[in-house]
Amino acid sequence: MKFLDEAKIYLKSGDGGPGSVSFRREKFIEYGGPDGGNGGRGGDVILEAVDGLNTLIDYRYQQHFKAKNGMHGMGKNRTGSDGNDVVLKLPVGTQLFDGDKDEMIADLTEVGQRIVLLKGGDGGLGNAHYKTSTNQAPRKFTPGWPGQEVWVWLRLKLIADAGLLGLPNAGKSTFLSVVSAARPKIADYPFTTLWPQLGVVERDGEAFVMADIPGLIEGAHDGAGLGTRFLGHVERTGVLLHLIDGTQEDPVKAYKTIRKELKLYAADLAAKREIVALNKIDAMEPDEIKEKLKKLKRSAKTDVYPISGVTGEGVDTVLRALRVVIKEYRAAERKAEIQASGVAEDTGWQP
Repeated sequence: MKFLDEAKIYLKSGDGGPGSVSFRREKFIEYGGPDGGNGGRGGDVILEAVDGLNTLIDYRYQQHFKAKNGMHGMGKNRTGSDGNDVVLKLPVGTQLFDGDKDEMIADLTEVGQRIVLLKGGDGGLGNAHYKTSTNQAPRKFTPGWPGQEVWVWLRLKLIADAGLLGLPNAGKSTFLSVVSAARPKIADYPFTTLWPQLGVVERDGEAFVMADIPGLIEGAHDGAGLGTRFLGHVERTGVLLHLIDGTQEDPVKAYKTIRKELKLYAADLAAKREIVALNKIDAMEPDEIKEKLKKLKRSAKTDVYPISGVTGEGVDTVLRALRVVIKEYRAAERKAEIQASGVAEDTGWQP
């Protein structure tokens, strides 16, 4: 299935059904009086986050979604049936923006989360509603109220515990294929990975989700290379694993390039916990490994892990370090959820 992380769609809730003008007509009842029923309510447009989806590809080929209109009222005081709702099933991590991409309307972060985005129009009133002591045979009714309509942008930001970062050919896809069941394309040329890849990493009875983000280059925050399109996917991660290709001449420059792009893209992203690893040590001499580790540690101001995605050397050590940070991140998330529990969600947005 092709990965698609952005789509523009048109949404419309249902119109309310019109009220009815009707009078009771039965044998032996000369003056039956009004009995026109009210119209039914139009259907809502609802967003729902579901499990098992990781792309917005379904919204490339169908871009218009309209809820059903309410039915008209009928005689014998019968109310028209309500229109059926439209439920858009979206991947967890989907954000909704207005047509100009200026305002975020909704953010679906949990499986089962449902948001009523557009409410259907109310049904009109039948003539029975207008009966009074002075007007015994009203012929007045009201049409249904119109529904709401809007163009919106869907934007998917993958939700993962850890994000893999690095320049093209840093060995991210190889690393992900070694530590998980994911099978991304692997080749010896830049931009082998064109779409984010997710893999579930299981170690010592615990599991976490890792995202392999396509390689970044200098100027990515301005759209160079694969640009800002995929930088957003690491905004939801709890920790970043920064892989450096140890076989290149200046790994410190590679490290600084990525750090610069993160800072220019979003300060919050640059402030995330980071674990740095010097990759491809299987293709390096011991003295070279030692020298490059020393320079990287001085630049990154943190421990640097020597690893080989091909042989697996040092991989378990890095995974254990990731797991420690992820546990802390999850604990902080749970604490925040507990503090925010009981607060009703309100988008506060009107089309």
